Amino acid sequence: MALAFDEFGRPFIILREQEKKSRLRGLDAQKANIAAGKAVARILRTSLGPKGMDKMLQSPDGDVTITNDGATILEQMDVDNQIAKLMVELSRSQDYEIGDGTTGVVVMAGALLEQAEKLLERGIHPIRVAEGYEMASRVAFEHLEQISNKFEFSADNIEPLVQTCMTTLSSKIVNRCKRSLAEIAVKAVLAVADLERKDVNLDLIKVEGKVGGKLEDTELIYGIVVDKDMSHPQMPKRIEDAKIAILTCPFEPPKPKTKHKVDIDTVEKFQTLREQEQKYFDEMVQKCKDAGATLVICQWGFDDEANHLLMHRNLPAVRWVGGVELELIAIATGGRIVPRFQELSPEKLGKAGIVREKSFGTTKDRMLYIEKCANSRAVTIFIRGGNKMMIEETKRSLHDALCVARNLIRNNSIVYGGGSAEISCSIAVETAADRHPGVEQYAIRSFADALDAVPLALAENSGLPPIDTLTAVKAQQVKESNPHCGIDCNDVGTNDMKEQNVFETLIGKQQQILLATQVVKMILKIDDVISPSEY
Repeated sequence: MALAFDEFGRPFIILREQEKKSRLRGLDAQKANIAAGKAVARILRTSLGPKGMDKMLQSPDGDVTITNDGATILEQMDVDNQIAKLMVELSRSQDYEIGDGTTGVVVMAGALLEQAEKLLERGIHPIRVAEGYEMASRVAFEHLEQISNKFEFSADNIEPLVQTCMTTLSSKIVNRCKRSLAEIAVKAVLAVADLERKDVNLDLIKVEGKVGGKLEDTELIYGIVVDKDMSHPQMPKRIEDAKIAILTCPFEPPKPKTKHKVDIDTVEKFQTLREQEQKYFDEMVQKCKDAGATLVICQWGFDDEANHLLMHRNLPAVRWVGGVELELIAIATGGRIVPRFQELSPEKLGKAGIVREKSFGTTKDRMLYIEKCANSRAVTIFIRGGNKMMIEETKRSLHDALCVARNLIRNNSIVYGGGSAEISCSIAVETAADRHPGVEQYAIRSFADALDAVPLALAENSGLPPIDTLTAVKAQQVKESNPHCGIDCNDVGTNDMKEQNVFETLIGKQQQILLATQVVKMILKIDDVISPSEY
């Protein structure tokens, strides 16, 4: 960069420490950015679809994560490049909004970047490419609406929902018991769903895991599971028609806020102090009994004295229950969280049909089940599995399935999976390109080519010859004008995804196309990268 002079002929600095900064301009910058985006997409490409591979990621402190979920892979990968970070954000936003399709959206963006690179090499201006992509994404968006089907389901007929959740779960490790897991996910969502308002609060579904047992032992509990046990081993292990006092105050004598010192010089004084303490505890326990509580759940601990007293008064108690769990218990049992003993009253107690303690295996692991609650809007999915990684991965897979069920309740349109929607959009975008004069038509055609990346990756991961398979399916779609033909990943023998029952949510697909196009437009508009030096 040439030195600049002011009007008096003195040199001045434009960029600080110019020589230490690395700088990419023009086409070089775009190519570098596109290469970074493609690199990220290439990693995720192999984990797309039912035959996709899993990735094993080791965090700096040695934890190992094995996962197939695009958002999780990118979260755990320590990405340094700015453009690669954009791709991470892209899959994260898909995860927040839709919950499913996080791998596909990155693969899609990578394919768009790859096509854009070819156009830039031919000398087409990046802005024209971006505009062409924008037009094409609108065409694809509208085309998805046309090929989508409405999906009728009710609280009694949940089969359609289960089928869609099974599609989501089939690309995860847990696909051998996808049927039972999909049913669990759908029942959990319907239990907390508000079908009139078409709204689902996923916070009410708690997913707990415990190592041991096998995946088939995963169960749905209409209530809450707390990883705690009764505070005293001799307390009853099963309470029916429990009235639960939910406390956030500790079971111990009050401590003065100021510094204090008690001088005890005779035995009598010590006796009175002890009696005073005991009386205090007695009053506390009595207050709980007076309110009619038959179980106390406390956020803090008790001393042994309080524990002993509770035991004698036949008032079972659970201590050290976390805040989030307390809230869920309060929602489920319809109780109020009581901050002070003085405020305990019978109407603030929660009610549960049965509270039982269940122990697992030969270990001392015990958990508390609170079931048949007054307000059954809070449910727990309890996962079992052979090792910790399996359970973590099952949790992530179930989260995807829960999100899909929620999206279907919000908007019950579906498109068919297996790459059929993408191929159909690709054909539609290809025909739309002919209607546009000007340079944009090249970009629109490239968009159509990029849409084929998802079915190509699906075929590749399933071990089929990718190009032959894709052209065969595309030809079939054009010939029969049937938008339901996709890649037959599971070797069922038919390409019709309607027969294979492979569905995806419409809003998920639309979101994928929109998000991918936005990110690619943003990357294409960058023409100068100034980064601090590496030293």
